[in-house]
Amino acid sequence: MFSLTSIRTQLTKVLQLQESPHRIALAFAVGVFIAFSPTYGLHTLSSVFLAWAIRLNYAAILLGNFVNNPWTTIPILGATMWTGCFILGIPDTPTFSWGDLSPETIMKVAMPYVLPFTLGACTLGLLCSLLAYPLALFMITRYKKQRHISNDSTSCSKKPA
Repeated sequence: MFSLTSIRTQLTKVLQLQESPHRIALAFAVGVFIAFSPTYGLHTLSSVFLAWAIRLNYAAILLGNFVNNPWTTIPILGATMWTGCFILGIPDTPTFSWGDLSPETIMKVAMPYVLPFTLGACTLGLLCSLLAYPLALFMITRYKKQRHISNDSTSCSKKPA
């Protein structure tokens, strides 16, 4: 389970990477896009594969991927579905009978909503990743500058004898 301490530890590791702030922010934004992708159950695998394929930092891309977590899954799913239905102009919500839970019935009810769900997921993923990149870049750059200034001030105070 994720705790605030483990998230803070991972965030600190990402901020202390020896990569440029641009590459770290890019990896984080790609992870955010994956968090919204409609490939539920494959997000972590997708993150690891993309980190390897386009040579991005694993920790940063996984941190972005964890935007979708047990606390945010339901709001993300709802927003994804709403966005897709809004874009396509689909006003109805699916009706579902709990009396027949056969795979055929579930597929029959779900199939008309695959396109809105996919479109909504890609749209929100793109928008959130476009928002996440400059925000992450700003925060990483600021953190690294503060860390550099504090390291310079401590090293300058120690004069050789």
